Amino acid sequence: MFRDDFLWGGATAANQFEGAWNIGGKGPNISDHLTRGSKETPRIITPILREDGDYPNHDGIDFYHRYKEDIKLFAEMGFKTFRLSIAWSRIFPNGDEDKPNEEGLQFYDNVFDELKKYNIEPIVTISHYETPFHIAKEHKGWTSRKFIDYFVKYCEVIFKRYKNKVKYWLTFNEINMTMAGIGSYLSLAIVPDEDTVLVEQETELKDRLQALHHQFIASAKVTKIAHEINPNFQIGCMNIFAPLYPLTCKPEDVILAQYYNNINNYYCSDVQVRGEYPSYAKKYWEDNDIEIKMEDGDLEILKEGKVDFYTLSYYMSSCISSDPTAEKASGNFLFGVKNPYLEASEWGWQIDPTGLKYLLIEIYNRYEVPIMVVENGLGAIDKLEDDKTIHDDYRIDYLKKHIQAMSEAVDEGVDLRAYTPWGCIDLISASTGEMAKRYGFIYVNKQDDGSGDLERYRKDSFYWYKKVIASNGKDL
Repeated sequence: MFRDDFLWGGATAANQFEGAWNIGGKGPNISDHLTRGSKETPRIITPILREDGDYPNHDGIDFYHRYKEDIKLFAEMGFKTFRLSIAWSRIFPNGDEDKPNEEGLQFYDNVFDELKKYNIEPIVTISHYETPFHIAKEHKGWTSRKFIDYFVKYCEVIFKRYKNKVKYWLTFNEINMTMAGIGSYLSLAIVPDEDTVLVEQETELKDRLQALHHQFIASAKVTKIAHEINPNFQIGCMNIFAPLYPLTCKPEDVILAQYYNNINNYYCSDVQVRGEYPSYAKKYWEDNDIEIKMEDGDLEILKEGKVDFYTLSYYMSSCISSDPTAEKASGNFLFGVKNPYLEASEWGWQIDPTGLKYLLIEIYNRYEVPIMVVENGLGAIDKLEDDKTIHDDYRIDYLKKHIQAMSEAVDEGVDLRAYTPWGCIDLISASTGEMAKRYGFIYVNKQDDGSGDLERYRKDSFYWYKKVIASNGKDL
């Protein structure tokens, strides 16, 4: 059974749903330079904005102007919490200004006040693919140690401004995504010199690991600062967790799974939760001829800035095999080979509710800190019927099975505190830039060609999730 104060809610990111990309003093961020893609066509990073380019993040779903309407809908569902991000470039448009943008700060004051009106607890992601483009381009992203100071300054501003309005903070969204060889642009803000396919950007391993070290130091520093500003602040890490199972019981497959689970799924959280690099990380550096440039005191900073809780996104699992001919998994950003026992979504993401139970038990046994599942959901094509209803039984089925898996993990002793399914309202897909790939309980009338009036409609899953929340997860 879920605890009585369990936080049911939903999750979003500013870059995917706020819109108003150049309004209110906001500067362009890295997501503003991504073109629209699809299942067949990848997104393109354009260092120089194309005059005829299609940039869906610019408009999002216009939460910036409709936040009161949307939060009222969240309250109608019974949300106890709402995970959102603060757009860094709305606070510091270029990232290196002396003073923050007051209009941007006031916008989030208004949002937090509206959430408080309905007793909805915000969970705020500080960096969620919204690095100001100017400093990203100027300094090669997080490969530059200057980024630590930029980030610390940004955090000090928002911690002090919202110290009485926000309790839960997450430093970096899906910080470990780059360990699988992806995420150099979105996670590390490394801008290519020319137009580049998002999922094909190549960044040397040494640069990625150095950039991650800078993020670890930044996270540890702001965690310590946060506790000084308000001792009640709770700071969490955030990882994308995609369990890798051995494809067979062949010992070589088991060892490969152990190795890649450590590197892909635990490398970052071991540093952020335990406060030090694990032994396998040092062996990984040695095997790949990597030397992390550290300054005096870095290891002490990591030790002093351990996070208070662990959060994760979970969408899928995959397998690993020593057989080079094994069939590869086809999902966006997915590492590994196909699991013959699992079905997949329309976008090739393997659906594995049991994997959520498995990883929650693994994570809790490893760290013994509170856990929140802050992303989970099914991207699918939804149909708006003539009577403005949306029948998404497939989404209800997906979420029901994952909630059941969480409940079973709780019964096994896992200290689970929150569940915020991804894209609780339809928004722009990060991986493909589509609106067609919908996750929400709330349908937003906007299409990939830009048409639609942005009206909001309740899906069948809206009413189902309202019932789940009201029963604290008992009535599925």
